[in-house]
Amino acid sequence: MRVPWRAKRAWVLLVAVSVLSFEVHAENDVQSHSSYECASATQATPNTAMQWLERGLWASHCYAFQARAVAIDAINVRTLALSHRIQDGIRQQVVQYLDGPAVSIERRSPVGRLAWVEENSNGELPSPARWAAHLEQYYTIELEENARVAGRDAVKLSFTPLDEWRFSHEWWLDLDTGLLLKHVLNDHQGRTLESFQITQLQSPQKYAGRVLVEAPKLLEASRVAPNIPWRTTWLPDGFIAQPITFSNDDVRQRVYSDGLATVSIFVEPMSMEEENGLREGVQQLGVSAVAIEHHVTEEGRWQLVAIGEMPVTTLQRIVRSITFEQ
Repeated sequence: MRVPWRAKRAWVLLVAVSVLSFEVHAENDVQSHSSYECASATQATPNTAMQWLERGLWASHCYAFQARAVAIDAINVRTLALSHRIQDGIRQQVVQYLDGPAVSIERRSPVGRLAWVEENSNGELPSPARWAAHLEQYYTIELEENARVAGRDAVKLSFTPLDEWRFSHEWWLDLDTGLLLKHVLNDHQGRTLESFQITQLQSPQKYAGRVLVEAPKLLEASRVAPNIPWRTTWLPDGFIAQPITFSNDDVRQRVYSDGLATVSIFVEPMSMEEENGLREGVQQLGVSAVAIEHHVTEEGRWQLVAIGEMPVTTLQRIVRSITFEQ
């Protein structure tokens, strides 16, 4: 398996500063039923945790900004330059490392693409409200006011999991804009695994238009995946298959998310004589844990990998639940 780990971490940080990569269509679309007027974003201040969740997600699509940030985990302290722009229906997100070798990660997202979807929605459009309601089923979400980050007034949201299969999260949202200023990931003992914080937010510029979610037929098309010879028989409650881009006949990866935590699963064939596969067991790569198993079927030998910022026991149970069609 070839995974550019440093690039992966940069992209995780890019997603963090955008709250969630919930791509929406920023133009007039009469088929949409969920919309948000960016121009009126600050007219009413939220007063509940759920309202702040919705506000934070919309805010990530209502503001262009430049920022400086720092990310700290058990291995590294990294300083970063961040930018977010929306122009001509394209959302551009960029993370640049300011320490060590020059690394820049950029993502341009076509309008109308969702990076988190829900199942059994009965044709209803996904929305920040539905995303927040989904999270509330699996986390206790608490609101703390009168916080402060990087010289800006903020509110704090704490996400405490209702089971042992995921970690807790803490978010600090800017009181004025709703943008994410800080994110902390904690383990079951309350120890901080990773902290991401904006240290300077440079004059956010509000988008003047209305943000609309894509039509259901486009969403449904994005969720179609080719048939695969394997499947997972166990995932924590609330984890849903997410749309990913497939190239040619590559069906080796699947991504699942509960709306906050994400696990990536890779299944790759190995020759019976191959000795260069990853060693079975558990590895730690920064804040991400990796569970690796080898499996033999009549068709050959397979390498099974589960990666995520989740407890090791969760990843091990997921990877051991993978079964193959006869």
